[in-house]
Amino acid sequence: MLRLAHSSRGKKLAFLSSSSSSSSTAAFAAMSHMGSRFFPKPATASVPHFPPLPSQFFSNINLCRAGKRLLPVLCSKPISRNHSRSLYINGHATLPVSPPGNISVGGGWKSDALRKQLAECGIEMDNLAPGQYNGLWCPKCQGGDSGEKSFSILIEADGTRASWICHRAKCGWTGGTKHATSSTSKNPVQQRTRQKKAREITEESLQLEPLCSELVGYFKERDISRETLLRNRVMQKAHGNQIVIAFTYGRNGMLVSCKYRDINKKFWQEKDTEKIFYGLDDIKGSDDIIIVEGEMDKLAMEEAGFRNCVSVPDGAPPLVSSKDLPPESQDTKYQYLWNCKEYLKQASRIILATDGDPPGQALAEELARRLGRERCWRVKWPRKNADSYCKDANEVLMYLGPQALKDAIDDAELYPIKGLFLFRDFFDEIDSYYHQTQGYQFGVSTGWKSLDGLYSVLPGELTIVSGVPNSGKSEWIDALLCNLNRSADWKFALCSMENNVRDHARKLMEKYVRKPFFDAPYGESAERIDVMEYERGKQWLNDTFHLIRCEDDALPSIRWVLSLAKAAVLRYGVRGLVIDPYNELDHQRPPNMTETEYVSQMLTLVKRFAQHHSCHVWFVAHPRQLHNWIGGPPNMYDISGSAHFINKCDNGIIIHRNRNPDAGDIDQVQICVRKVRNKVVGTIGDAYLSYNRVTGEFRDTEVDHRRR
Repeated sequence: MLRLAHSSRGKKLAFLSSSSSSSSTAAFAAMSHMGSRFFPKPATASVPHFPPLPSQFFSNINLCRAGKRLLPVLCSKPISRNHSRSLYINGHATLPVSPPGNISVGGGWKSDALRKQLAECGIEMDNLAPGQYNGLWCPKCQGGDSGEKSFSILIEADGTRASWICHRAKCGWTGGTKHATSSTSKNPVQQRTRQKKAREITEESLQLEPLCSELVGYFKERDISRETLLRNRVMQKAHGNQIVIAFTYGRNGMLVSCKYRDINKKFWQEKDTEKIFYGLDDIKGSDDIIIVEGEMDKLAMEEAGFRNCVSVPDGAPPLVSSKDLPPESQDTKYQYLWNCKEYLKQASRIILATDGDPPGQALAEELARRLGRERCWRVKWPRKNADSYCKDANEVLMYLGPQALKDAIDDAELYPIKGLFLFRDFFDEIDSYYHQTQGYQFGVSTGWKSLDGLYSVLPGELTIVSGVPNSGKSEWIDALLCNLNRSADWKFALCSMENNVRDHARKLMEKYVRKPFFDAPYGESAERIDVMEYERGKQWLNDTFHLIRCEDDALPSIRWVLSLAKAAVLRYGVRGLVIDPYNELDHQRPPNMTETEYVSQMLTLVKRFAQHHSCHVWFVAHPRQLHNWIGGPPNMYDISGSAHFINKCDNGIIIHRNRNPDAGDIDQVQICVRKVRNKVVGTIGDAYLSYNRVTGEFRDTEVDHRRR
């Protein structure tokens, strides 16, 4: 009797297949010459029958993703790709494929129109029989690594239309000709399956046999013991000219379905049987449940001490579906979940231990969508070596041992829920903040020493700037932007609707070059910007500022402004946005919405933009008409529209200019910091700057700021 040699952990025996190593090929050759052309069925005397087990030890079986690791099947020669047999689709056998030939129904079902439509999809119809399901290699995936005929196409009996589906989980291509995509024939294979009653099966009716010693040895090479195989009723079956492994699926001790695997890594299930979890009885009454992606992973979990584990029957999808969850009756891909819902509903914790590849992660997400993310946990598989991670539970068992597999399950993490976080999810960011490695922990200097103690610019915040008309709000913001560009090389998006482009360019260039733009009375005796400085100023304007402006007479909405600002952030890397002023925006709102509610929602949008894009936003808002005004600075609550301007902003600043020569210098500007949410970057108080009318610059004065 041939024995399978055991290798050291981490270097397991190569899979027994027609494409395996030379030693494996030799092993199969030896098996095939043991007195029969095919591998003989084990004799009763040499291989004991498994005694019937009580229902509490019976393990259900029905899954594995198409394309999982090869299980050994004993066969004297490769199976011909053209072998005549029924096509198994998602566990259901279709009608036998008719022999090739030119079949004609109704005097010409092979119309040129149908032929052309199929040819455009890469489907040749010369050998397709009408009125039944035809099994082919999928034109899209070519049957994957195993080359299985997973593609089923139905030509209607009258030859007028066709529809098809590929049942490989990693492909799943569906389609049809123009007249075959109606609601009544969208998925004919699945509709036909759902209409059939689940058939009753037994081990005797399926002619299942105990595993031979060679297959037991193969499982041992994967660290699966004989005891685990016995408890889970893993068996074998003669299938054509080969012996295939049979994973039995059961419920309450009764056989429900059976899944097979052959030498070519092809999987199929008994037709017209119910889809359930593999190992279903093992989770009955369990509070904690582990779900894996394949039968081998279920067996591996048992070796690590976890019997409360089941495996999905149909493998993993290639991607997470972008569609809403279908109703239970239409959720055909995950029907096993609904068939087993009585076993799942009592579980308070469900550990999703699917494969670590993208399809495995997509499966975890699809399961979490249906089971409820709030009770799901996920497993991260450990490293296999310095270059890669283990893919699944059985690989962890083989390379790292049962304790490593147990540790991986014990270390399962809460499944992420969108919008719900733990502080540890942000520890990297908090660490950078503490060690001051991220930058801007204390904000960026305004460029004025008298103001820096009160206000500094922090990315991701919203500053509301207000003041009575002609106080210099826009001029002060322009000067601040120039300082930020000099010190931190920031770039900005400007939505300044009160300035035309040429005047705004003049104001900014004067602050940059520090000379007047014109020889005019306001320039006094200062020298005008020369041509070289003008060209340099134009380049600076173009590199530093990006304009958001309506090209017609329409008023911009806040959503429109923010959408363009987002584009400026992503395309040009801007760090600041100026919206000047609020009353120049389009403020249409539903009839049942008050202005206060509108302002609240608008400022929420602005703040989310600032935080998400790490962009500081300056929003200019004028005060309402002030009655009995005596010349002092207004209050933030005087802003027209809503108190939400001060309630929702991070920083609130009033710009106030002295208009009374008897009270002091009329060029003195009072910067009133009325709100600072983050104490790290400032505090409430007043600072005083001197305004230079020639260049539009603001400079520190000798007046100290007074903190309140």
